[in-house]
Amino acid sequence: MRLGMNGGLKAAGPEDWAQKMADLGVRAVAFPVTFEADLKTIDAYAEAIRARDIVIAEVGAWCNPLCPDKAIAEAAEHRCIEQLKLADYLGANCACNITGADGPIWDGWYPGNYSPAFYDKIVTTTQRIIEKAAPKNTAWSLEPMPNMIPAGPDEYLKLMEDVGSEHLKAHLDIINWMNSFDRFLHQREFMDDVFAKMHGKIVSCHFKDIILKQELTFQIVEAPVGEGMFDIDYYVKKVNEEDPNLPLMIEHQPNDEAFIRSMKYVAERYRNI
Repeated sequence: MRLGMNGGLKAAGPEDWAQKMADLGVRAVAFPVTFEADLKTIDAYAEAIRARDIVIAEVGAWCNPLCPDKAIAEAAEHRCIEQLKLADYLGANCACNITGADGPIWDGWYPGNYSPAFYDKIVTTTQRIIEKAAPKNTAWSLEPMPNMIPAGPDEYLKLMEDVGSEHLKAHLDIINWMNSFDRFLHQREFMDDVFAKMHGKIVSCHFKDIILKQELTFQIVEAPVGEGMFDIDYYVKKVNEEDPNLPLMIEHQPNDEAFIRSMKYVAERYRNI
C-alpha cells in the first residue's frame, strides 16, 4: 500500500507542504488545491509532490450534483467536471465524490436516495460529468457511503455497468459500508466479498476506524486508526493483495496534530509492509 493522508498539513507553500508529508512517510496525498487555483500554484504543488515520489491519490469534489435545488446542483456538477479535468491534468489516480443526496444536506439521509428515479439521475449525471471532462489519464470515482447508492459491491458493479464508461472506477471506503450488525460482526467475510468482486476496479481507499457503541439501537462512531473495533490488519492485507501501490488514505482527523499522531502510528505498525 501507499499510506497517505486525506488532509493537512499547514505549510508555508508547496515545497514546505510536500517535504512535511515526505518526512512523515506519506506516499499518497489528496491534492491540496482546486481547479480555481492559478496554474502556477497547481504546477508548483504537483512538481513538489512528484519530486518526492508521492502519488496524487485523489482530487476531491465533495459536493452534491444531485441536489433538488437546481442552482446548487448545476454549480456542483460544474465543480465535479472541473475537478475531474484537474485530476486528468495531474495524472492523479482519480477525482472523487459521493453520488449525492436527494435533499439540501449534501451527504444527508433521505428516503429518495434509494428511489429508482434517483438511481437513474445518478447514472445520467455520472455519464455527463465523465463525458464533459473527457478524461484520458485518470478516473471518476464515487466513494461508498452508509446512506446512499452504492450500498454494496453488487450495486457498485451495477452502477459501473449502467454508466458504461471505462473511466468510472471505485474509490473504496469499506468502513462506510459497515452499516449493519451483520457486516460489522462478519468484517472479514464482507471484505473478502468486496475485494473479490471489485478486483481491478479500485483506484484509492480511505482508512479510519469505528466503534460499535453498546447503547441501543445500532450506533457506530468513527475513531482514529487503531483505536476502534475495525479489523484494520485484515483491511491492510486485502489492500496489499489488491495492489501493493494502492493508496490507503487516513482521513477525518480534527487537526494537524491528530493527523500526525495517526500517521506515525500507522506507519510504525505497518513499517515492514
